[in-house]
Amino acid sequence: MSENTTPEHIKCLIIGSGPAGYTAAIYAARANLKPVMYQGLQPGGQLTITNDVENFPGYPDGIMGPEMMEDLKKQAARFGTDIRYGIATSVDFSGHPHRVIVDEKVELTADTIIIATGASAKWLGLPSEQRLNGSGVSACAVCDGFFYRGKDVAIVGAGDTAAEEATYLANLCNKVYMIVRKGEMRASKIMQKRVTDNPKIEVLWNTVTDEILGEHAVDGARVKNVLDGTTRDLVIEGFFVAIGHDPNSKIFQPYLHHDEQGYLKTIPGTAKTNVDGVFACGDVQDFSYRQAVTAAGSGCMAALDAERYLAALGDH
Repeated sequence: MSENTTPEHIKCLIIGSGPAGYTAAIYAARANLKPVMYQGLQPGGQLTITNDVENFPGYPDGIMGPEMMEDLKKQAARFGTDIRYGIATSVDFSGHPHRVIVDEKVELTADTIIIATGASAKWLGLPSEQRLNGSGVSACAVCDGFFYRGKDVAIVGAGDTAAEEATYLANLCNKVYMIVRKGEMRASKIMQKRVTDNPKIEVLWNTVTDEILGEHAVDGARVKNVLDGTTRDLVIEGFFVAIGHDPNSKIFQPYLHHDEQGYLKTIPGTAKTNVDGVFACGDVQDFSYRQAVTAAGSGCMAALDAERYLAALGDH
């Protein structure tokens, strides 16, 4: 039930923050779409748990992830974005205007909606993993591998992403341990061959992680062979988790086309979904790149698509 007797009507509603959402807000606000943003469960997205960001253009000395997100937030607010705390808990895209419920009680209607809810990395669930997240533990080898040049690292996973990231790390690092739970990988044959042919990668088959070692930063990992129960301590400085991501798309799936993993589908070359006036950007629709810069670019696309949609209707 809504607390509102008459739902608040919004021209451009942005659900979620992070590089995609904030960039969409900047463009939408400058286009006078009067955007309203609900930041979601993790304002700023995954970059708020990333220490050093060195691969985003415009920061020659790098920047801390939380600081970067605060800069983007201030830039969006400067142009007039109404930034609010709250989580979209349900939607109804069956008619126009679109309806959204925030925090299970506040009802809104919107002419256009930009979905920038991102994706959440899957983790192993170890207390030491959470404690050392950002201090040697990472879910993005492409983002953070640079910091471990010439060092020994480990990566957990058995799919194409894990194999690709292990190969990427091998180009930078001295040694890469690839921890695989079973006696085989899920990765495609060509990706498996790249891993097994690489002398810098040692695959630890039938192995799980017991604990990530280190007081203030990663200095090792204790792994266990699931067949014989023996343990081994790896001396490493970086620990990468590559067991997948979950797109934050569940409430939208009854209305929007998505793949089997839940990533929202957009019309190629656009941010348009299958529902008129609803656009998706960032990691919620990007299963391939998942970088801050590509998320920001898709946020720009979503805002421009929303502006053109409203212009075509004569509402802007």
